[in-house]
Amino acid sequence: MKEKLKQATKEIAQHRSEVIDKLVQFAVTDMLLFWGQEKDLIARQEKVWAPIIAWSNHELNTKFITTHGLDVPEQHKTSNGRLKAFLEQLSDKELAAFYLAALDMRSVLLAAALVKGHLNAEEVYEAAFLEELWQAENWGIDEEAEEKRRELKAELEEIEDFLKTK
Repeated sequence: MKEKLKQATKEIAQHRSEVIDKLVQFAVTDMLLFWGQEKDLIARQEKVWAPIIAWSNHELNTKFITTHGLDVPEQHKTSNGRLKAFLEQLSDKELAAFYLAALDMRSVLLAAALVKGHLNAEEVYEAAFLEELWQAENWGIDEEAEEKRRELKAELEEIEDFLKTK
């Protein structure tokens, strides 16, 4: 993963605007915007996700809107531009870490929280896999999914360590 991060940092310098545009487009499908239907799952999402969304909206100066359905919610018209401005002020290293974390977690909001140090790797992992972990508690553990989560958790820890290096 460290080599992947170093390579991504080099490539960011050459394709910065394209990467930023992809991340902005990706934001409307951020997993934190799509909430469940079951009351106990919603209670967990409210406890874990709502503060992250509130922090993101404050930090990024955006107004991301959530839904309980599968349709992509129409976002506030200024959110994309403000997210783009936030991404443009990141260093190449931060943007590379942000990009890889966002892909791993399916969330630009969690990537922002990790890159800005608002949450650590463990916290973003727990938030990113909140629904999967809830499902495992309710319906049993899928060993393949569990292994994938362990790998992604290790990647998030490496991204966090990468951000701490000079």
